[in-house]
Amino acid sequence: MTSSPVRFGVIGFGAWGKCHAGAINNTEGAEVAAIAAKSEKTCAEGREMYPNASVYRDYRDLLARDDIEVVHVVIPSYLHFEIAKAVLESGKHLLLEKPMCLNIADCQALNQLAKDKNLLLAVGHELRLSSLWSRVKQEIDAGAIGEPQYALVELSRKPYRLGADGWRYDIDRVGNWILEEPIHFFDLARWYLSSAGKPTSLYATANSRQAGHPELQDNFSAIVNFDGGKYAVVSQSLSMFEHHQTAKVAGTEGSLWASWSGAMDRTRHPSFFLKASNGETVRDIQIDKITGEIFELEDQVAMLLEAIRGDKPLSTTAEDGMWSVAMCLAAQKSVESWQPVAMTDIL
Repeated sequence: MTSSPVRFGVIGFGAWGKCHAGAINNTEGAEVAAIAAKSEKTCAEGREMYPNASVYRDYRDLLARDDIEVVHVVIPSYLHFEIAKAVLESGKHLLLEKPMCLNIADCQALNQLAKDKNLLLAVGHELRLSSLWSRVKQEIDAGAIGEPQYALVELSRKPYRLGADGWRYDIDRVGNWILEEPIHFFDLARWYLSSAGKPTSLYATANSRQAGHPELQDNFSAIVNFDGGKYAVVSQSLSMFEHHQTAKVAGTEGSLWASWSGAMDRTRHPSFFLKASNGETVRDIQIDKITGEIFELEDQVAMLLEAIRGDKPLSTTAEDGMWSVAMCLAAQKSVESWQPVAMTDIL
């Protein structure tokens, strides 16, 4: 353990950027040293919340600092490539919120730049660090269900927040809505079925409650195919209430069922469970650590610290981030064409 804390910069200080800063602040060995925010209002909030941090309107001023070791980029999706590229070019490790980028070429360019600079590039799929969702993977890897054959990852929730200046409801800035939250579930499904290799094809369908905005898909479902007939279903509805997520994985010798519910996605008081069955008996698996995305952010910071010190690999690499984007792009192409899409057409 080093004696001095790792100094973090945060670019983007909206609602989720504040959560990132809070996670850094709550993690032993990490320090919020600098913040770049869009408006004078959010700059003022940054100064008030983190009086020991430097606050900038221009993210380039933050990147000019030699004492910042790692930067979290928490901004609207259409700006990810430009600012992430600048972070890596400045010689700093990077935690880039999902989606990594809006197209595969930009994902590949960032991945190569990080390799050339010998820098860490982590992508914000924090669900992999959840005490609940990661325990599903641990049970799979321990052979609890035999060979996994099928995974379902499903979400029902209230509609998305608009985002600053309504960017999330502007398809030119968001890329597509599948990149917003289903991307997390594609990542989990691919992770759970990793023994089956890479996804081979995908079919998706979706619809919208807004007749004039079919691109803002409130209801979405996809089937992801793997070799050997194995497959995953990813499904989401924004036409529901509260925030309820389920993952089910079936294998040759048993199954797993994980569930998480809260009044909202960032609640500190969720209800959750994990059950396993061998086909005859059902057992409850105790999850001792509270789970939810605001808690996983702290785990993500701790993971970064360990990776920076060389003790642990990243939980989600640039390659993983690129695959998540690819599955979302394949899904959008399938929705538009009403046809299955081969992953080789995307990657």
